[in-house]
Amino acid sequence: MGVHARPGSGRTGSGSLSRRGRTTASYDESDVRVRPGRSSRPRTKTRPQHRDAESAMVVSVDRGRWGCVLDGDPARPLVAMRARELGRTPIVVGDQVDIVGDLSGRPDTLARIVRVAERSTVLRRTADDTDPFERVVVGNAEQLFIVVALADPPPRTGFVERAMVAAYAGGLAPVLCLTKHDLAGDSEFAAAFHDLDLTIVYAGIDDPLDTTLELLAGRLTCFLGHSGVGKSTLVNRLVPDAARAVGEVSGVGKGKHTSTQSVALALPGGGWVIDTPGVRSFGLAHITPDDVIAAFTDLAEAIEDCPRGCTHLGPPADPECALDNLVDRSQRVAAIRRLLVALNSNDQW
Repeated sequence: MGVHARPGSGRTGSGSLSRRGRTTASYDESDVRVRPGRSSRPRTKTRPQHRDAESAMVVSVDRGRWGCVLDGDPARPLVAMRARELGRTPIVVGDQVDIVGDLSGRPDTLARIVRVAERSTVLRRTADDTDPFERVVVGNAEQLFIVVALADPPPRTGFVERAMVAAYAGGLAPVLCLTKHDLAGDSEFAAAFHDLDLTIVYAGIDDPLDTTLELLAGRLTCFLGHSGVGKSTLVNRLVPDAARAVGEVSGVGKGKHTSTQSVALALPGGGWVIDTPGVRSFGLAHITPDDVIAAFTDLAEAIEDCPRGCTHLGPPADPECALDNLVDRSQRVAAIRRLLVALNSNDQW
């Protein structure tokens, strides 16, 4: 049976002419045109270098927008978003970042954060001691001011001890800042921390701030405390235009009130204070007893002789703890063991 072509199809028997005047037998694979698929072009792993990026410090965070100051200069503020290549890299107040894009800081402009520098210190916490997810509170702070009222509400050593544990483990120098001195007068509360060589300052409404300002000058300091201890009052005394500054950064995101977020405020004489929201609980699930001891250079070497799994609490829990051999530092060991006891508790504040 012969091969018949459909009328108008342009197809004929083998060797016949096509519409273009070529015989079908003259076609080969070189005449086939194949549209490349989407996956045929390999995706490059090369990322932009951003050599023109400028350094900045993060001063506020609000719903996917970060308030920054170029070169740490409070007179050069801008708003930035996180670049896509960073994925879900956490960026917190105090972080040093590299920024590209519109760096003018004009209204309705947006730059991009393309790099986050390694943190020199980090303050972390968890929701409670059973929570496996740690949260970075502040990055690169040199000091942690633990703000405690001597009255209304009454002070508790447990919160101070837990905050100190987090500070030591994160590389921050803890400072106990006591407020409402006018309501309680002289108190023995501070004496509980004498053996830890803890710096203590009084910063109540009637107390002069000379010593406090000396500690804060030229440094990045995080303020931590319960609601109602006078932390905001103290910040307003240290930064007279704090209310205006907080109002400016409240426009970073979509209007979420900044009292629920940490914010860094520039001190008139140089330095920054990071005002954090009042805490209700301070979980330490991410910290081990060895992390605490390692912060004390005079004790860190001793625990190398402890048996594996030692919690350094001493008898009866740890009858072979090497800290018991430091007879000349027994009071200091006892004070640090109080921190370890606090590490094993999870009181709600």
